[in-house]
Amino acid sequence: MLKSTKVYSVFANKCPHCHEGSFFTSNYAYNLATFHKMNDMCSVCGEDFKKEPGFYYGAMYMSYGLTVGVAVVWAILLNLFNMYAAFVYVITFAPIIIALFPIMYRSARLGYINVFVHYNKEFKRLVSE
Repeated sequence: MLKSTKVYSVFANKCPHCHEGSFFTSNYAYNLATFHKMNDMCSVCGEDFKKEPGFYYGAMYMSYGLTVGVAVVWAILLNLFNMYAAFVYVITFAPIIIALFPIMYRSARLGYINVFVHYNKEFKRLVSE
């Protein structure tokens, strides 16, 4: 993956400003005790991850969009295999969303902060000078 893209920051759990420091304290999303814990700031560039109270409310909308995307894909897959019935959909979709919750939570937060904080490709050069 290209390191200078926002997609890299989201999937690699990296700071949106320098793409070096970790955004969450743990890289493992399925450690249920720590999957939601964020660093206060980047250990490399000092970018503040806790912008203001309520900043991450907007991430709920990104999470909603991810959930709708998974729901649509799941409905299409069930329809392709001629298994599409409301009962089958609900029974099979609930465990999928529960299983994907930690990943979608983290992706939504990282995606949301990447909207407002842009990668500085000159960061490494500025630090080394």
